[in-house]
Amino acid sequence: MQVTRKIIEIDEELCDGCGQCIPNCAEGALELVDGKARLLADKYCDGLGACLGDCPTGALRIIERRADDFDEEAVEELLKTQKKKDDVPEATMKIAGRCPSAKMESFQISIPCQAANLPTLQQEEGGPSALSHWPLQVRLVPPSAPFLKNADLLVAADCAPFAYPHFHRDLLAGRVVMVGCPKFDDAKSYIDKFAEIFTKASLKSVTLAIMEVPCCGNMRMIIKEALKQAAMHLPVNEVVISTRGEILKQEKWVDALETVKI
Repeated sequence: MQVTRKIIEIDEELCDGCGQCIPNCAEGALELVDGKARLLADKYCDGLGACLGDCPTGALRIIERRADDFDEEAVEELLKTQKKKDDVPEATMKIAGRCPSAKMESFQISIPCQAANLPTLQQEEGGPSALSHWPLQVRLVPPSAPFLKNADLLVAADCAPFAYPHFHRDLLAGRVVMVGCPKFDDAKSYIDKFAEIFTKASLKSVTLAIMEVPCCGNMRMIIKEALKQAAMHLPVNEVVISTRGEILKQEKWVDALETVKI
């Protein structure tokens, strides 16, 4: 039954997909869809606005409109479904709603000697991870993510870290990474996101790690189109990896259209 009541409204123009609103919705009513926060259904939102204070862009607000009445039984079923999907304890679900894969984290090395010796440690079998942040997926990383600011960016095709055995040591160390599949994901959304990142993040450089297979060439096209769309000139190093895990070639881009072997 529809009633006039308070309910959440999400401004898609302001939403950058950071996901910080999601944990504080105890009803699990919010989810990231195509890089934007979405209300799953009116009946899941209680209209209390517990999620408002965690939106850094002000994309959320409470309005009053005609909507399906809040349904506690439906919320309980939703949380049970999400609990099974995420495989977390029910108590955790009640406290935090869903734990979104887009929750941003930065992993800092706190001990100075660790930082100084990190490249050496990473050469050893079982050495520390070079990963410095979360999330990693192109669709989940918002252009405003703090770890992108003034960073050396590594854009990697999904298969590259599995194929190349020294991925952390040779490619990831000292860089922030975004991974995605240029074959199965939406190229236009990738171009738009990277163009926004290139415009806003003041990146130092871009390293592109792709596989030798033809579909990975789409990632090269995506980065080139994003650079042209952003009208940016960034140093780009392209690394092509074989299906057997060898680096076949490295090329430094002269601009968005030309490359030169190095």
